[in-house]
Amino acid sequence: MSTHNPIQAYFNWSSGKDSALALYLALRDPKFQIQTLLTTVNETHQRVSMHGLRVELLEQQAEALGLPLEKIWLPETVTMEEYEVLMRAAVDKLKARGLNDTFFGDIYLEDLRAHREAQLSSVGITAHFPLWQRDTRELLDQLLSLGFKAVVVAVDGSKLDESFVGRELNADFIADLPKDVDPCGENGEFHTFVFDGPNFRHPVPFTLGDTVHRHYQATHLNADHPGFFFKELLPIEA
Repeated sequence: MSTHNPIQAYFNWSSGKDSALALYLALRDPKFQIQTLLTTVNETHQRVSMHGLRVELLEQQAEALGLPLEKIWLPETVTMEEYEVLMRAAVDKLKARGLNDTFFGDIYLEDLRAHREAQLSSVGITAHFPLWQRDTRELLDQLLSLGFKAVVVAVDGSKLDESFVGRELNADFIADLPKDVDPCGENGEFHTFVFDGPNFRHPVPFTLGDTVHRHYQATHLNADHPGFFFKELLPIEA
């Protein structure tokens, strides 16, 4: 494929650090042109799935990155079958626009990658994983050395205590992580919101709000699971 006629693609965007670094690398690859970001959002609460980030900040983040944003609205409780139907509808629309390739920020989760590839290949979409199987400490060092800035918006209470949520992702944060916690939170230990970086046109302004503690009823969590801590980020009006 000539770099004068790059492959048109969309990016599966989470609003966090892994997505930010993978997007940065994808944008620098002359073989591809990223046309839009795609994010799943809880329609009831108007927040990014898993991260608990307000839609307003997600939209401001996309604007700072200079990329359009497509949202997949999910109901408060959604089965895997319902999720696949909604995702398929969104992907079909993107494919109709000539976007036959997509990018993810996944690093190690092989079952998840295999599932994504199987679902997408069935509709003729090729998936790309710029961070795949790279050392997570090296990835985090690269992220910070490039000038990305992120704040921790959610932590799994079984892995990290409440004091970690709301902190900026930096050398002190990394040094304080327990040894059994992946530096990139690849096992779901923590999630982040990236508010500035080398491919941002300007930082995304926000203030820190309350810390919220939530328990979820899910078969993969045991009864003694301490729940999750979320840091509320409040948009600052221009």
